[in-house]
Amino acid sequence: MSNIRKAPTGILGFPVAPYNENGCIDEKSLTRNIEFLLDEGLEAIFIACGSGEFNAISRKEYELMIEIAVSVVDGRVPVYTGVGGNLSEATEKAETSEKLGADGYLILPPYLIEGEQEGIYQYYKAIITSTDLNAIIYQRANAVLQLEAVQRLTDFPQLVGLKDGLGNMDLNIELTQTIGSRLGWLNGMPMAEVTQPAYVPLGFDSYSSAISNYIPHISRAFYNALLKGDQQRVNEIYQDVILPINRIRKSRKGYAVSLIKAGMDIIGLPVNNTARPPIIAVEKYHYTQLEEILKTAFEKYPRNNKAVI
Repeated sequence: MSNIRKAPTGILGFPVAPYNENGCIDEKSLTRNIEFLLDEGLEAIFIACGSGEFNAISRKEYELMIEIAVSVVDGRVPVYTGVGGNLSEATEKAETSEKLGADGYLILPPYLIEGEQEGIYQYYKAIITSTDLNAIIYQRANAVLQLEAVQRLTDFPQLVGLKDGLGNMDLNIELTQTIGSRLGWLNGMPMAEVTQPAYVPLGFDSYSSAISNYIPHISRAFYNALLKGDQQRVNEIYQDVILPINRIRKSRKGYAVSLIKAGMDIIGLPVNNTARPPIIAVEKYHYTQLEEILKTAFEKYPRNNKAVI
């Protein structure tokens, strides 16, 4: 565990929850997934979060995934976990994350219930103060804090960042311009590459990349071009890879998770094109479309002769 009070920056890796033929967590596949992200230089690993089917894994599987991540990463980059759901479950998972050696956690929204600002504040406060780990709050669904509540949470040193999955730019401007460098700012919008050009000027210096699980070199090329102001390169990658994949992702509910596994399967990483209900596997038609997009991606933007597996 690290005691550095700073949110990760750069491109953040969110491994999946791979299942074997018996429907259990495939430990070897998860290990390879994490190793692949580390080999490609991603700046942090967020385990058992949205892409890791936080909603569908058991407590035992949750602990197993954290143990594998902490062991494989071995201190090279920060390891964050997903915590959330009802308050008692969230604090228990935060304490488990601390016990198993994670560096911090991303706080996912509470289950179903919508609360007033004071209630959401109290929810986050209870989790943030339950351990000494770094905490990142997640703005989405039924847990969206306004400026005053976020400012109150910054009184706790454990809070290091805010991840936005809402896309309310008016609120983002108010938050970033008022709170500034006290927090790290993470873009957590679905397929964040699509919106990252709008987030960078506000101070968002990191984002979660779903496609990094299978084409991290594209994520890196895109982000580098964006930061360098190479608009032509940005536009090319948009047209060739990012927007076509995003169109498939939006065609079915749950593809935000299962399309990642399909991409990994296509490039030869050991993960089956399966997910737990209510998420469905990628349909054959969309799988074939993704194959064609990735063929173009590797032909036009080669991986510097690195072997995939």
